[in-house]
Amino acid sequence: MRLFSQLIALSRSRQLGRQFKEIERCIKALPRQARARLGIQTLREIGQASRMEFPHLYGTAPEARYLPWGQGTEIGYARALSDNPEVALRGIALWLAVAYHETKDCTHAALQAQHRQLLRVVRELKESHRGGDPVQEWMNTGAAA
Repeated sequence: MRLFSQLIALSRSRQLGRQFKEIERCIKALPRQARARLGIQTLREIGQASRMEFPHLYGTAPEARYLPWGQGTEIGYARALSDNPEVALRGIALWLAVAYHETKDCTHAALQAQHRQLLRVVRELKESHRGGDPVQEWMNTGAAA
């Protein structure tokens, strides 16, 4: 049984990894203002998912509750590739939120590495929506000293 669960985790890690590369490419292509809005939307989605009984199943239909993983990442990924910028932003935020909760407490090394990558992206998005006056930010860094 342990071998089977490791095989499932490895398969899921590869799937999330492929999707993550495309999601990250979409995020990097966004203008700064859209990235700031995405940061707010992502934090909101993560918060909404955390209020659910099973946060990793956020965005999944109730009848699909007993699948090995939810459908939120697939739905978010499909929306992230949309030509409509609003749909794409919401899709990216959904994907990040579901993947975050899915990998959060995982004990498999491959999924833990995926979680660290997600944390990095979420942190960058969080910092991007804090942005204020660039001159003031530069003055507060060690570069001005």
